[in-house]
Amino acid sequence: MPVATKEFILNYSTNRWKLNQKRNVGKTSDSIRICAPNSCNDWKNYYYKNIYSADHISNLGRTLFVKIKTYLPQEKRFHPELVASITEQDCIDYGRNSQCHIEDG
Repeated sequence: MPVATKEFILNYSTNRWKLNQKRNVGKTSDSIRICAPNSCNDWKNYYYKNIYSADHISNLGRTLFVKIKTYLPQEKRFHPELVASITEQDCIDYGRNSQCHIEDG
């Protein structure tokens, strides 16, 4: 069984179930160019106002949580205790934090 972290499982699962594709999160590269943010807060404000709401991203996190809890335990791909430790809030936070790839400062 490979060694993994909670973040690895969240990233793996987001990619696997395509929750980070354009139909779910919008045209982020194009939107970043249009917004030209100077900070993470600039980007988040623009994103939530013009692309998808914070509620939409939270719902993607909830979907991610259901997928992880439904499919990963039976696959035995990751350590069961690690999969069991992932909470719905972890998934929501991962989705919300993934929206910002800009260093503040």
